[in-house]
Amino acid sequence: MERISKLYKKLTGKEPQSIVPLAGAGSNRQYFRLVGEEEELSNVNCQLSSLIAVIGTNQEENEAFIDLAKRFKEGGLPVPAVLAVSDDRMVYLQEDCGDTSLYAFMAQHRQADGTLDAEAMEALKATIRELPRFQFFPIVSHTADKFFDHCFPQREMDRTSIMFDLNYFKYCFLKLKSVEFNEYKLQQDFERLTDDLLDDQQDTFLYRDFQSRNVMLKDGKPYFIDFQGGRRGPIYYDVASFLWQSSAKFSDETRNLLIDEYLNAVECQMDNVKFKCRLHLFVLFRILQVLGAYGYRGLWEKKAYFANSIPLAIRNLQQELALGTCDAYPYLKEVAQSLIDLNAEEEKCRAGEDHLVVDVFSFSFKKGIPEDQSGNGGGYVFDCRSTNNPGRYAEYKTLTGLDQSVIDFLEQDGEILTFLESVYRLVDFHVARFQQRGFTHLQVSFGCTGGQHRSVYSAQHVAEHIHEKFGVEVRICHREQGITQLLPLTSHR
Repeated sequence: MERISKLYKKLTGKEPQSIVPLAGAGSNRQYFRLVGEEEELSNVNCQLSSLIAVIGTNQEENEAFIDLAKRFKEGGLPVPAVLAVSDDRMVYLQEDCGDTSLYAFMAQHRQADGTLDAEAMEALKATIRELPRFQFFPIVSHTADKFFDHCFPQREMDRTSIMFDLNYFKYCFLKLKSVEFNEYKLQQDFERLTDDLLDDQQDTFLYRDFQSRNVMLKDGKPYFIDFQGGRRGPIYYDVASFLWQSSAKFSDETRNLLIDEYLNAVECQMDNVKFKCRLHLFVLFRILQVLGAYGYRGLWEKKAYFANSIPLAIRNLQQELALGTCDAYPYLKEVAQSLIDLNAEEEKCRAGEDHLVVDVFSFSFKKGIPEDQSGNGGGYVFDCRSTNNPGRYAEYKTLTGLDQSVIDFLEQDGEILTFLESVYRLVDFHVARFQQRGFTHLQVSFGCTGGQHRSVYSAQHVAEHIHEKFGVEVRICHREQGITQLLPLTSHR
């Protein structure tokens, strides 16, 4: 905190009014929102009364973001400006692009039948029309010879990096799923797939992590973050990453519409038929890469969100097999089919389970209500904002509802206890009734302003109460804190 305050003061001449930790994603970087006076921030060309502070874990990675952000900003691309950097290059301050990610916006604008409304579709179109500006920037700006020098951890997508990702799939997914395979045969197909992926390299920028969680909507316009892993590479990868993001659940119709938007935005001449054909090769590669990540995060680290996303990725894999994308890699196709068969068996088992699973979330209303991953819908969403907020007091701003001092504050104040008495009665009735009727899923969510104090306290206590009283499997997700926990089944009623 001290390093952040010093850097802010060096930039503005004053201490920040508040420093609020933000939920991280898949990396170990730490993010904070620094609130100050509009006048002092306007002096450094910032349009808002807040900045985002980033504490990185790797100097080279920080340098990559800082360098790319500078180049993109100078080129007129919608990215946050980096306004201050510490001497050791481990802390930097950037423009605040707000709280609403494209992913959260889609969740808020998804209709009852699962389709996206007109507002969400316009946001998606605006986003994918910007993608070619990033990808072709090194060519258009005539900086390709030096543009990739600061890329981290390497300057281009090459054979070694592709093999890292394919081995990630092999060891962190296939092995953890106990899928039997001939390693030599699979490696041969990996080599062939790598040759095909590298077939037509050019000096285009591969964003690498181009997905809806890394697009922020501010004043209705998309702004782009987390491009520090970018490097020289093929344009197909980012389109595949964006449109086949498992949790986005895009329909084929939506994907085709957005592909056409993308191709219309590409200014250079392109064979559209060839593009769409090669795109699916990168869709296959991206699915294998994602399954590796889901295996490590979900099967090994036991994080519920990633484990729950595996069936969605397997369905995408099944679609690619049906399209013939794997035909050139016969053994990989055989392994993929075994995964599809295994997933079908597991879904049958899940459908036939006679025990209830309860998902309990804490969240910030600013970032949208948690999406139901089971497909059943329903459940409870409780608003904790009527109770006294510890976040209004400086000593609790960096803590959460899991910290003892926050727990003591809430329980001594007493409002949260009165609130939860009613919650317990409602949820207890629902759990008991669902068990009687053989239902297999219930979702209970608690929201507050920041998803940090009251909602975290409530979710944790209600989850532990349900588990203790009924013995059912309870999956806890403190979404904005990036914390998940599994309370296993202890009784079968």
